[in-house]
Amino acid sequence: METKSATQNGKRERIAILILSVLLFVLFIFSFVIGRYDVPVTDVIKILLSRVFPITQNWTSNMETAVINIRLPRILLACLVGCCLATAGTSYQSVFQNPMAAPDILGASSGACFGAALAILFDFSKMGITLTAFFFSILTVTLVYIIGARIRGNQIVNILLAGIMVSSLFSAGTSYIKLVADPSNQLPAITYWLMGSLSGTRLKDVGFAVIPMLIGLAPIFLIRWRMNLLTINEEEAKSMGVNTKLLRFAVIVCATFITAASVACSGMIGWVGLVIPHLSRKIVGNNCRYLIPASMIFGAFFLLLVDNISRNLLATEIPIGILTAFIGAPFFIYLMMQKENH
Repeated sequence: METKSATQNGKRERIAILILSVLLFVLFIFSFVIGRYDVPVTDVIKILLSRVFPITQNWTSNMETAVINIRLPRILLACLVGCCLATAGTSYQSVFQNPMAAPDILGASSGACFGAALAILFDFSKMGITLTAFFFSILTVTLVYIIGARIRGNQIVNILLAGIMVSSLFSAGTSYIKLVADPSNQLPAITYWLMGSLSGTRLKDVGFAVIPMLIGLAPIFLIRWRMNLLTINEEEAKSMGVNTKLLRFAVIVCATFITAASVACSGMIGWVGLVIPHLSRKIVGNNCRYLIPASMIFGAFFLLLVDNISRNLLATEIPIGILTAFIGAPFFIYLMMQKENH
């Protein structure tokens, strides 16, 4: 009976992931249609297919520019960042067995913010800002892991405490940079970056982001079966031939990579990595075999939806980090209240 039940559950979860995938695809196509410049859905599909197949052009050059040069990079980056933040959140929650764990728990976001603020202070180019933010994000988590590993006691708790400490230091550094920045140009640029935005995304930005994102996402996806073993104690895991320390380290490294790449390209976008894993669990359960792909797809769907609202709701674009907080915080309160009721 248990085997039959497990098979049925697996089938239900696969159907749920398929439905999420279809919804993401529909939203992906719809995202090309909405915007200041109207492009019919049939022309959108033809323009996209023309990049692969020879199709007779019956659309204007302005339509092609809007679809390929403006909307495509932004839509792709929204999907990638949403996918990565949700996956990182799910991974950290599994590693630390903490439902409040988020992608910035080890200071990756704080380090990226410091790096971006520093780059803006020294008038770096947009790519220079992204690279500096990425470097400091990786540096921050490396420091956290080294400090946490050197302290005696429970390593997981030590790493979390080190994350809080190092994050605080880099946040203080960011505050100091804002204090000394030029208030007419640099300070507004730093403030806007910290709010999070996908505005002005180009294909080269997506090209930079996709490499570290894939380096981090691929191993997490491949070892998602083993991530379930992080819930059992180390002695039991050793008896099964699983090195939980190595597994935990690998997941942290991969989750850090995708968090750093996401924050470096989009700025601070909160709540995605905290709320989406919880919503995904309500759909497919706690089994990482299904939870990881569900979080990937759901994260991409959520951030793409929020970005569409961000660029179309008002005449002036709303920074996406503000919207995710407005949507994510009430959602999370609702989830917590539901948990209490059960």
